[in-house]
Amino acid sequence: MKIAIGCDHAGVELKEVLIQLITELKHDALDKGPFSSDSVDYPDYGHAVAIAVDEGDADLGVVICGSGNGINMTVNKHQGIRGALCWTPEIAALARQHNDANIVAIPARFISTDEAKLIVSEFLTQEFEGGRHQRRVGKIACS
Repeated sequence: MKIAIGCDHAGVELKEVLIQLITELKHDALDKGPFSSDSVDYPDYGHAVAIAVDEGDADLGVVICGSGNGINMTVNKHQGIRGALCWTPEIAALARQHNDANIVAIPARFISTDEAKLIVSEFLTQEFEGGRHQRRVGKIACS
């Protein structure tokens, strides 16, 4: 799979660790930036990841900001995106299994690097269960 990843200045170091993890899991990482820890605006990078996923240039996405909230709000403005703010591996698994989430948002300032790695690993290995969940997911998008 190809995984788009982006963040704001609060997530640059964690992004590099997660790119390494994505590669170790035999996926391709599509780094949407930023490429330094200088202060930036999270929407610029959240939109870049969301567009890559929405247009099919990436299968899934990972976004990171200090709380995870702002960048998650940003990606969810895109009609084909179902972003999930995850702070435990269990929530990441359920986001994929029950909600067919296609982007995971990570709160860099509130979880450890090891927790973030577990969350992303779980997110990338789970699949949507469909069934009763499909009906619910079908009702998420505004038409």
